[in-house]
Amino acid sequence: MNLNDLTGKKAIVTGAAQGLSRGMAEGLLEAGASVVIMDINPKAEATAEELRQQGYDCQAVICNLTDDATREEKFNEAVEKLGGHLDILVNGAGVQRRYPSEEFPLEDFDFVMDVNLRSVFAMCQLAGRQFLKQETGGKIINIASMLSFFGGYTVPAYAASKGAVAQITKALCNEWACKGINVNALAPGYMATEMNTALLDPENPRNAEITNRIPNRTWGTGEDMKGPVVWLASDASNYINGAIIPVDGGYLVR
Repeated sequence: MNLNDLTGKKAIVTGAAQGLSRGMAEGLLEAGASVVIMDINPKAEATAEELRQQGYDCQAVICNLTDDATREEKFNEAVEKLGGHLDILVNGAGVQRRYPSEEFPLEDFDFVMDVNLRSVFAMCQLAGRQFLKQETGGKIINIASMLSFFGGYTVPAYAASKGAVAQITKALCNEWACKGINVNALAPGYMATEMNTALLDPENPRNAEITNRIPNRTWGTGEDMKGPVVWLASDASNYINGAIIPVDGGYLVR
């Protein structure tokens, strides 16, 4: 028996038009799941079409996850595309803003918190209600960060939001574990994505500082997120709950 087999499972992955979330959506699809991408980026439609061309069951719903007026409607649309059933939610959508803390605009602070925290909690609520209604349990996988563990530099809003994602993951586990719902989080390390363009610049002194701390001296990619997200979405992790799991090449232990 393959405990990591997701054949027949139904999943929503937010923010999967590109980047790490796309890699996680691909991982779920490759393991046999049907996936709906929810993203504000219109590119989500093209991403879903590209994955369908590869033979996978992937659809898209364009959604502003921070919009209280339409979020539930779009969530329900995604569930309908999955045949009225949901097994897995991956809260992959996230944003970043960088300023010296003394200059950090409050409107940008609010924006980061809305996307990275408030909408994550709202999506957890919607998925939790769906799982409870189905009486089948389910898997919620939030995306934390290295900054769930330490403070970062010039990213106070991101650090605050990802610290809170870790705590919400634990809090929801306390309430929902006895109801068959697993709520865990993956904490990516330093990843070669669009969000880290500035840090990936070899001329940036932080690039060498970060790379030298990673034991294998390489930054991660969306491919590195596939195995962990499939594991947390599958029966192989049924007794894992409330965990914040680093996917960082060893960065935290250095």
